[in-house]
Amino acid sequence: MKQAISSDFKLGILGGGQLGKMLTLAASNWDVNTYVLDPNPDCPSKTTATDLTVGSFNDYDAVYAFGKDKDVITVEIESVNIEALRKLEEEGKQVFPDTKALSIIQDKGLQKQFYSDNGIATSDFELFETTADIRTAIENGTVTYPFVQKLRTGGYDGKGVAVIKSETDLNLLLEGKSVVEQMVNINKEIAVIVARNTKGEVKCFPAVEMEFNPKANLVEFLFSPAAISEAHENEAEQLSRSIVEHLDFVGLLAVELFIDNDGKMFVNEVAPRPHNSGHQTIEGNVTSQYQQHLRSILGFPLGSTAITLPSVMINILGEEGYEGNVVYDGMEKCMTVEGAKFHIYGKKITKSFRKMGHATVIDKDLESAKKKANYIKEHLKVIA
Repeated sequence: MKQAISSDFKLGILGGGQLGKMLTLAASNWDVNTYVLDPNPDCPSKTTATDLTVGSFNDYDAVYAFGKDKDVITVEIESVNIEALRKLEEEGKQVFPDTKALSIIQDKGLQKQFYSDNGIATSDFELFETTADIRTAIENGTVTYPFVQKLRTGGYDGKGVAVIKSETDLNLLLEGKSVVEQMVNINKEIAVIVARNTKGEVKCFPAVEMEFNPKANLVEFLFSPAAISEAHENEAEQLSRSIVEHLDFVGLLAVELFIDNDGKMFVNEVAPRPHNSGHQTIEGNVTSQYQQHLRSILGFPLGSTAITLPSVMINILGEEGYEGNVVYDGMEKCMTVEGAKFHIYGKKITKSFRKMGHATVIDKDLESAKKKANYIKEHLKVIA
């Protein structure tokens, strides 16, 4: 591979959302040229990438044409055209993560089966072709309440997920091929960001704890470090290492895990890219997840994942009931919070619960950081 720094090297990124924006910003510190493919001409990466190609990362022709002159191709979203990437691989292009790993992770059914086949702890599940098949299984007693239905492809940020607690919720069932999981009695939801480079070196960031918005079913707060035992920290790291090694994965993998009321740990699902659960690493760790992803796919040694200061990340979400040209109300007041770092993604239109940015609060004391983050939640409103 040609030298990635200070050269004519071209890093191709499929997806130009906020993750792509933060990845291109990290790459610019090393003078790595970044080329982004995204269907939105005003995507967040527009102002930070070396070049933006407007086109669909789901379209075979668009992905193939985009990738032909790139030295390394990576993703900031997993729902990309696998067949085009596979063709590029056959022609000698370096794609990280590779299409074998991406094809498994894209499909939540294949992903769950992968865990089962490799002895990786995950919740009990069953695969279904249609909603009618799920209803039949309920009638036969092979599926019991409460359970969670996840569409096998296309879901993200709480979309493509139905929580069925009783018969009265059956109207919420989604149509399409899906995974049905028995509901876990969750005590904590945590995440580990794990990186593996082209030489097989693996490093994990310390586990973080997630707190979800009850209406939107997406992460609202993230706490680093997670309030878990050393045994659970070690178990989370071992599960994360096991996944990347069994997948022969190169790049950054976000591993979301449950700890149930009995202290048992399960892998929920993974994302093959930088992730919401790693935003706080920009300010709170020696190496950010974006730098680590670049180190992984460019073949550099992995950086230290040590925590520099405890941190709380809060997602800045569009206020419920607002849609239109975005207004950040209360930003000046929140800028007075000591240790608060703001990342505004550059999306022009706000919608209910849309991720418009995030703030990370760093502090020597995690409880103090939590109070500051709650202040920001109360005073910073994204409206139209």
